[in-house]
Amino acid sequence: MSTTTVEPSGPAGTPPERTGLSPRKRRRISLGIQYAIGLVVLVALVIVIDWGQVGEHFFDPDEIVKLFPNIFLIAMKNTVIYTVSAYVVGFALGLVVALMRLSSVKIYRWIALVYVEIFRGLPALLVLMIIGFGLPMALGVQMPFDIYGKVAIGLGLAASAYMAETFRAGIEAVPKGQVEAARSLGMSQSRAMVTIVVPQALRIVIPPLTNELVLLFKDSSLVSALGITAATVELTKFGSDMGITAGDTTPMIVAGMSYLVITVPLGIAVRKLEARQRKGR
Repeated sequence: MSTTTVEPSGPAGTPPERTGLSPRKRRRISLGIQYAIGLVVLVALVIVIDWGQVGEHFFDPDEIVKLFPNIFLIAMKNTVIYTVSAYVVGFALGLVVALMRLSSVKIYRWIALVYVEIFRGLPALLVLMIIGFGLPMALGVQMPFDIYGKVAIGLGLAASAYMAETFRAGIEAVPKGQVEAARSLGMSQSRAMVTIVVPQALRIVIPPLTNELVLLFKDSSLVSALGITAATVELTKFGSDMGITAGDTTPMIVAGMSYLVITVPLGIAVRKLEARQRKGR
């Protein structure tokens, strides 16, 4: 039987020519096209936008001066108070609910599950209005510290449901051998949970809990629905009122930048913490 061999194209002894581009070259060309499109769009915006009008209506120096010092001494201060107080309430309630979710007592697990589903399903604004208006009107219940107490409890309840699930995930991420080792040393289940598991879980959940702080900082803008005064105003309401009075957008832009002063560093801290945890693994 005779066999037929196919000779490669081209001069003898040379490999066949490759056709097309390598994946690396195609990727470089694709990136180059994307950068070129972005540059064209940026140049077009620089040319088309009337920067004089932008400066006049969004960054008016005269309007910026009028915002100080109240934007920091009143609006920013109140925003921080609302955020921190709600976070403390949410943290404490969330940890308790998480421990109930992991309890060996079935009724505790069901109560915690219902709690989480209700407060994760309701809008934070609705929870805030129920605490701020519903309870005082229906039951005559008055919150301590007036508006500050209403915000702490209302936003804290909404945040606690999310924190509870975060805590639960962190606790379940701790190796079970830690508890078994503690029990072998004579510790009770509850003491092992409090002294061994929870501290380790807290280190695990620091990044998502910091994210929750950022979300609460922005959610503090919902406080205006409760009818705040000039002394209890927060950043969003302050910027909106000043903007309407001046007929200018500059106060709103400055209020937004004031939020960024807090949220951007927190976001950077979260990324660093997450990167450190990945390295630790």
